Amino acid sequence: MTLTDLPQAGHRETELPAAPAAPLLPVIGAGTPVPLVTGERRPYANLDYAASAPPLRAVADHVDEILPYYASVHRGAGYASQVSTRVYEGARETVRRFVGARGDDAVVFTRHTTDSLNLLARCLPDDGEVVVLDIEHHADLLPWRSHRVVEAAATLERTLSRLETELARRPAALLAVTGASNVTGEQLPLGLLTRIAHRNGARIVVDGAQLVPHRRIDLVASQVDYLAFSGHKLYAPWGAGVLVGRSDWLDEAEPYLAGGGAVREVAVDRVAWAAAPARHEAGSPNVLGVAALARACQVLAALPEGCLEAHEDALRRRLVGGLLRVPGVEVHRLWPDSASAVGVVAFDVAGHDPGAVAAYLSAEHGVGVRDGRFCAHPLAARLGRPEGTVRASVGAGTTAADVDRLVAAVEGLVRDGAGWTYSVVDGRCEPDPDPRPWPDWAPAPEPSAGAAPCAGQAV
Repeated sequence: MTLTDLPQAGHRETELPAAPAAPLLPVIGAGTPVPLVTGERRPYANLDYAASAPPLRAVADHVDEILPYYASVHRGAGYASQVSTRVYEGARETVRRFVGARGDDAVVFTRHTTDSLNLLARCLPDDGEVVVLDIEHHADLLPWRSHRVVEAAATLERTLSRLETELARRPAALLAVTGASNVTGEQLPLGLLTRIAHRNGARIVVDGAQLVPHRRIDLVASQVDYLAFSGHKLYAPWGAGVLVGRSDWLDEAEPYLAGGGAVREVAVDRVAWAAAPARHEAGSPNVLGVAALARACQVLAALPEGCLEAHEDALRRRLVGGLLRVPGVEVHRLWPDSASAVGVVAFDVAGHDPGAVAAYLSAEHGVGVRDGRFCAHPLAARLGRPEGTVRASVGAGTTAADVDRLVAAVEGLVRDGAGWTYSVVDGRCEPDPDPRPWPDWAPAPEPSAGAAPCAGQAV
């Protein structure tokens, strides 16, 4: 499926494309009853996978298996320590296979994608500049000490031409690009970008936070030099991420953190640092997070070829097609010639503030989405939405019923308006009042007093 196959803005289909009735993989929390402001409860429809995906059931079960053997790794003589060490180091090979890494690539465990990109930024040659697009997530826009920002053009083809022109105009050490937009879901052609970077003497790093959970990537085939991604986007939200890539820069750089585990030998007047990956993994590592990340990689790798892509493509087509049937709804995209997209969709409802739309979907329909600028402020401005937009995102646990509930709720909002009142509380639109009960273990929000009504609702 390509984006050109999707319904275009202004086109109204009479029938929606088919989409899966069952989740592709079981996830924790699917169908959990959540309260509405009306006093009812409905199964939660999680359409916020792009922010943090729910854990796969297989991942949660694997963590439970490991917990009795959890211990510090690498130098413990105890049985539990040896088991944990094997789990931790074995995870490197699992991740290496999952992304098709080269045999001599380093696999460095981090906290998340942002951490991975900041680590790589510390490892660049002293005089190395970085070229980035203005559409990047802040994690791929802010870490670089010396960078040149290229403004994306109105088409993907012209955008790639601009990147090549900039790299040819003045040498750069690195081209930093997203694999898939965290706002519109549109993918960038990694093979072509890699060739552009390499023929101009630069390496390439891919922010894979939104790509890796949705599409398979092969570093050998694509010749991508570095890849960063997060466990919490990959159905393993236990606080681990990873940077995979060529080891020379990582071996030559100062350690990301100075401390135990990153050294070969220490004296009071000198230190001999270890090579990567240990060089950049000082301190006690997140064994459980790394194990969860590796297990998620195993589960996704075991799916039949193209299965995940087909599942998400069908859901995205149904979501976009359904939204475009609703008068006043606009679905955003960056380029008319982009070839493919993952299951991330940004949209607006005319006359309704994005925050009010998201609050309404949650409070009155039990649908979870996200609103705002998604840590991509320049991209939001490029889309003409400096105040932000609404984003719905799907994954392995999403069904057609989840998508249909969102579309029906948006139709109801346009036709009848919201059934509740909403106020701005701490900068966010919230139901006012909010009678929904909270779990006993979760702190309830403070009652709002004198808050202003949210924009885009009848008052």
